[in-house]
Amino acid sequence: MGITVAEALVLCLERENVEVIFGYPGGAILPVYDALYKSNKIKHVLVRHEQGAAHAADGYARATGKVGVCMATSGPGATNLVTGIANAYMDSVPIVAFTGQVPTGMVGTDAFQEVDITGITMPVVKHNYFVKDPKQVPKIVREAFYIARTGRPGPVLIDLPKDVTSAIIDYEEVEEINLRGYKPNYRADDEQVEKAAEMIKKSQCPVIYAGGGVVSAGAHDELKVLAETIGAPVTHTLLGLGGFPGDHPLFAGMLGLHGAMYANKIVTECDLLITLGARFDDRVTGKIAGFAPDASVIHVDIDPAEIGKNVRVHLPVAGDVKTVIQQIIPLLEQKNNRQWLERFAELKKQYALRYEPAAGEGLKPQQVIEKLNEVAQGNAIICTDVGQHQMWAAHYYRHIQPRSFISSGGLGTMGYGYPAAIGAEFGCPGKQVILISGDGSFQMNLQEMATVMEQGLSVKVIVLNNGRLGMVRQLQEFYCDKRYMAVDFSYHPDFAGIARVYGMKGFDIKTSEELNAILPEVLSSQGPAIINCFVQEDENVYPMVMAGKCIDEAIEG
Repeated sequence: MGITVAEALVLCLERENVEVIFGYPGGAILPVYDALYKSNKIKHVLVRHEQGAAHAADGYARATGKVGVCMATSGPGATNLVTGIANAYMDSVPIVAFTGQVPTGMVGTDAFQEVDITGITMPVVKHNYFVKDPKQVPKIVREAFYIARTGRPGPVLIDLPKDVTSAIIDYEEVEEINLRGYKPNYRADDEQVEKAAEMIKKSQCPVIYAGGGVVSAGAHDELKVLAETIGAPVTHTLLGLGGFPGDHPLFAGMLGLHGAMYANKIVTECDLLITLGARFDDRVTGKIAGFAPDASVIHVDIDPAEIGKNVRVHLPVAGDVKTVIQQIIPLLEQKNNRQWLERFAELKKQYALRYEPAAGEGLKPQQVIEKLNEVAQGNAIICTDVGQHQMWAAHYYRHIQPRSFISSGGLGTMGYGYPAAIGAEFGCPGKQVILISGDGSFQMNLQEMATVMEQGLSVKVIVLNNGRLGMVRQLQEFYCDKRYMAVDFSYHPDFAGIARVYGMKGFDIKTSEELNAILPEVLSSQGPAIINCFVQEDENVYPMVMAGKCIDEAIEG
């Protein structure tokens, strides 16, 4: 006797060692939820908005390195997942999204809650499936997880018509996956690796430029050995933070349009740029002609399509970052770049990050992050939303461990942080998870406070409340001659009061004394909390590279 496709699907998920699914039910996906009811291996987390489900799966994946899973019904349920799927696609995060669909016989009739979700998501997924044959579901699920986690990771979507999930099949496990045309290359060509080693040996002023690929490949230990062997400062993209210890003497911080000035300067002066798992996006390079102008460029990436896409590359090395570094290290000898490292130390001192202290009893946002860094001591998972607070969190918190900094990079999704923090806590139970948000970003998905309470989570939220859409206001200051439009919040929500309404602790902080007293107490306590920090309204993020300028021409404030 057979079982339903929905029951087979649950068995497939259990076989993939899925621990948790973030989702929101509806009519078209009902057979799958009915099958999930019988599973004692998979926990379902009911979010309060489908976007939260996708972001939670994303945060879970980033924190653990496993594939995150989310689920929604057809129509608006499916379209509400799209932002989260696009976010995962831009940042190369492995998630599998399941959506319900109207019965196959009704597809194309504009049936109730029908939408072509495979067509909509095609540009923002690594692959997607519209399932017509019930017998293919076990094979499709196996393929989806394989595609999501291998090579350059990314999201995969499976759209399931209701009559397909209700159909009866004879379930058989799928063992081997062999996808023609999809053969991720982990080991680089030996000749290219040897050429890279020779370029490194000849270099006098090397810099390592490390992206999110270092973190997703688990290459942090190898990166540290490489940097120490060749005496190269290590600068990061936003998503690369944590891939190299932030307290290491060779740590060069984040570079780019809002990067540390010493990072931008050292890249500009280097003679060899060793690029590991990064894609030279516009937020990093600024004016291309002025980016590392005197450097030869080695580009190591799992995705050959990224190599040479934005910046001229002198040596392409296609392969997994961890594997490639392991190939290179035995070919190298210990280098003594004393003069170069002295120059780096000089730049780091000359262009150290700085800000003006608050006048009177006010709070500076950077001050809040510094205090958080002091209290948390690098032991927490830090999540952020998007905006000024994100840049301050990147600069003023020391990110020591890989997978401990979770943020939306390529898509820049406001509202990402809170559900991502939920996913991170499910992935790493017992680890302290802290969200740094802004008053604009936090309002976009604060309904997930109900999910936090219902699931007994302990996510702490620090809201840097300046009553503004701060980053947009800053752009209007520089590019619109201070014509501020639609960036001032005339109504300020009582975030601490909202926290208490939801049943969690809420605090308002307006002075340094309150910050020093309340923050350590809250972080050492059990349960979730919202810490609403009223910070200076018109503080800007510096350094800042203006449009059309080179990264070493940043305004320092």
